[in-house]
Amino acid sequence: QVQLVESGGGLVQPGGSLRLSCAASGSLFSIYTMAWYRQAPGKTRELVASAATDGTLNYADSVKGRFTISRDNAKNTVYLQMNSLKPEDTADYYCNARLSFIDYWGQGTQVTVSS
Repeated sequence: QVQLVESGGGLVQPGGSLRLSCAASGSLFSIYTMAWYRQAPGKTRELVASAATDGTLNYADSVKGRFTISRDNAKNTVYLQMNSLKPEDTADYYCNARLSFIDYWGQGTQVTVSS
């Protein structure tokens, strides 16, 4: 069982930056693929970025070059650095931990990009 707690969301102006954090409980953090998803109002949840255990990173095309995912296995934490934010990045952001076919989710943190 893994519990995930996100933090770092908030209101930011277009072009600004935010860093999301996701702290995981348990001692097996390093064996999980970690990812960030987001869900905008009226839309389905979509993958934003993932960090596999072998170091492979993947990003949605819409955030490539602007967002960076990283993980600190010593701190059981995964981060999402978001730069050059756009209004269309407005969504609830969710942390995900996956092992085989089992998914764990955080409660989400809201990101609003608006002037």
